[in-house]
Formats: sequence, C-alpha cells, structure tokens
Amino acid sequence: MAKGFNKGSAIGGQAGMMQQIQRMQKQMEEAQAKLAEATVSATAGGGAIKVTMTGDQKCKSVEISPEFLKDADAELLQDMVLSAVNLALDESRALQEKMMGPLAGGLPF
Repeated sequence: MAKGFNKGSAIGGQAGMMQQIQRMQKQMEEAQAKLAEATVSATAGGGAIKVTMTGDQKCKSVEISPEFLKDADAELLQDMVLSAVNLALDESRALQEKMMGPLAGGLPF
C-alpha cells in the first residue's frame, strides 16, 4: 500500500461528496422550479409595449397599448416588440444568474 494512503477515508470522502452533490442537485431543482414561476417584465416605446417573461425564459404575455397602435406603422411596432422581448430576456437571464449562480459556485469540483 502506498505510504500515507488511507483507503477508509477515501471511501468516506466519496460518500460525503455524493451527499453534497445530491443536496446541490435538490437545491438546483428547487431554484429551477422557482424560476419557472417567477416573472420579469420589460417595456419599450415609453411603456407602449410590455413583455412579461418567466425566469426560465418563457414568454408569458405581450401587451401593446391601443394608443400606440393608432400612430405606429408595422415596422415601428415590430422594432418595439423585438426590443421589449430582448430586454425581458436580459431581465430573465439576470434573475436566473442571481438565483442559480450561488449554487454553481458551491460545486465540489
């Protein structure tokens, strides 16, 4: 046997690491479930367009002010919707990083 090698503590260390991984997996699953329920919203065009998205990047709603439709052409409307969707995605990703980031930092490898 190699000098300084303690087979018993290696097995115990592996069991401890497995328990830690299982705890982290449960925490990540819980965080993912919370993200699926959490929502963020972003607006464009001074609030004329509002997009609501979940923390797991599912678009829940797109609201367009009827007042905006009176004066907007199709191209402007498309640009505003695209802008609001991208802003909502950014907000959703930031929320995801906030909730999941600490978990990834605790990985034992």
